[in-house]
Amino acid sequence: MNQHPRNQWYVAAWRHEVGRRLLARTICDEPVLLYRTRDGRAVALADRCVHRRLPLSLGKLVDDDVECGYHGFTYDCTGTCVSVPGQDRIPRTARVAAYPLEERDGLVWVWIGDAGAADPAAIPACTWLDDPGWVAVGEVTHSPFRTGLLLDNLMDLSHETYLHAGLIGTPEVAATPITWHVEPDRPVVRVSRHMSGAQCPPFYSETTGMPSPVDRWQDIEYTAPTLWVNHARIAPAGVEPGPDGSDPRAAHAKIIHLLTPETATSCWDFWAVARDFALTDQGVSDFLLKMNTEVVQQDLDALTELEKVVAREPADAQELSIGIDGGGLAAREVYAKLVAGG
Repeated sequence: MNQHPRNQWYVAAWRHEVGRRLLARTICDEPVLLYRTRDGRAVALADRCVHRRLPLSLGKLVDDDVECGYHGFTYDCTGTCVSVPGQDRIPRTARVAAYPLEERDGLVWVWIGDAGAADPAAIPACTWLDDPGWVAVGEVTHSPFRTGLLLDNLMDLSHETYLHAGLIGTPEVAATPITWHVEPDRPVVRVSRHMSGAQCPPFYSETTGMPSPVDRWQDIEYTAPTLWVNHARIAPAGVEPGPDGSDPRAAHAKIIHLLTPETATSCWDFWAVARDFALTDQGVSDFLLKMNTEVVQQDLDALTELEKVVAREPADAQELSIGIDGGGLAAREVYAKLVAGG
């Protein structure tokens, strides 16, 4: 069985990462080469020359074609070989795969599975990344641990109290029970934790100016297999949204993680923090980028160690789960169903 669902759209890069240099990314164990043609179109090819298998990303661009750095086999942006050394005849099988690619919301999405099944309408929306009513900062982190460990981490935010104390964690996060459910017709898991009269952690107090206590909501929406969003709300204690949904006294943030499997034991984490407050304050953007980088690094350090533990465990190793794990266990099940379905 595959470790990861393949007939899915995955983020391969931020839009700004793909340009007129050859960028290598591995997605679901497939080496992928990314670049842009001279007219700005992004291209995704299999990153392996058909001749002696050297990664094409170690070669160079010649106009819009990729020349292998080993023996000079050259491929156009459809993956068709257009030149081989020492002969005019090009073997009919001399081509590499070209993957379906779409650009949305500042992201480059690639389809690794059956190309005929690639439906751009299935790409999950991250509109806050390009919406003028929001400002976002983000990065990509290479994570040397399996995708499932990162998913577990994101689905259970009680760890913020302990792992991220002094940044985004407060005692109320671990102390407050969650509610969760799985949507019946879509691979979507929702987990909610609403905290009343809570401490305002530096992540929000330094950016919104709100003093403690605050009402702090964490409404997680996980769209398997890749998109995780925490719809975060911070408001003065006791302030509720209006009957029409308006919420002018609150600050809202979208904490976004896009999970892209690299191998069975590594993944890419494309993360962002989008906000609807202090839209023109570059200092707030810089602070959120710095602080979320620290939060991600703390997760990275912990999960890197956890990967070592899991890799040594026997296949029948047991773990204990409690009430706060309900959403995470549901996410595991939804992910497993997608793997089973291809």
